[in-house]
Amino acid sequence: MKYREVARKLRALGCEELPRRGGGSHRKWYNPRTDRMAVIPNWGSKDLKVGTLRAAVRQLGLDWETFLKA
Repeated sequence: MKYREVARKLRALGCEELPRRGGGSHRKWYNPRTDRMAVIPNWGSKDLKVGTLRAAVRQLGLDWETFLKA
């Protein structure tokens, strides 16, 4: 799954991407419902690794199945 698709799903679930404070290929996301944050790499057209993505979804306090259906 590419970063764009991940970002679309996270926004649909109520998460917000925090403004960038510098360069780099990682983006910080915040879930106001759970008051949790996670960092997700933005690798452009490359797919994110499933384990990395599952860990970020867990850190945000979201259910993996709910995330996939969003």
